Amino acid sequence: MRTLLNNQVLCRAVATTMLAVACQTTAGADGTDSSSSKVEPSVTAGSAIDAGRYIVAIGGCNDCHTPNWAETEGKVPEEEWLTGIPMGWRGPWGTTYASNLRRVAHELTEDAWVALLKSRVARPPMPWMNVNRMSEADARAVYRFIRSLGMRGERMPAAVEPGAEPQTPYILFEPIEGPRIVAERSAATTEE
Repeated sequence: MRTLLNNQVLCRAVATTMLAVACQTTAGADGTDSSSSKVEPSVTAGSAIDAGRYIVAIGGCNDCHTPNWAETEGKVPEEEWLTGIPMGWRGPWGTTYASNLRRVAHELTEDAWVALLKSRVARPPMPWMNVNRMSEADARAVYRFIRSLGMRGERMPAAVEPGAEPQTPYILFEPIEGPRIVAERSAATTEE
């Protein structure tokens, strides 16, 4: 079973991920970049749960981990957030699935969650290289927010190895050769 991703949804997911990375730098009171200071940047809010809610919302977590997020332009009730999506993301790495983060957070201690976010390296499209840069305070805030939502939903399917056919619908990440690429390759072959 195969589903192709609408370019608008993909572009939105990529833009949201880039925004999340950009939000990891804070400016000092005088407008200068304070990222070189010894204090890690973090979101300031009325509570850790409020900070976590904000990070999840602007960090793009719902784009992949909340059913119907893109289809409803984010109009999913908070009690349904982060339950995972059983549609796979298939590419040269195999097929991966967006976890039910509510289950993950309930299975880990807060310290184990922070360690996971700081060190995990896994297959695309999850941008672990960006998540690994999250401050400890923000990782704890996200954990506390997710835990506040309560346990809900099922465990998502395990990743499928490259070459194996997934038993679920999936979004295919496959480069398509367009006329420009074909022309550039033809020119390069002619020059050789």
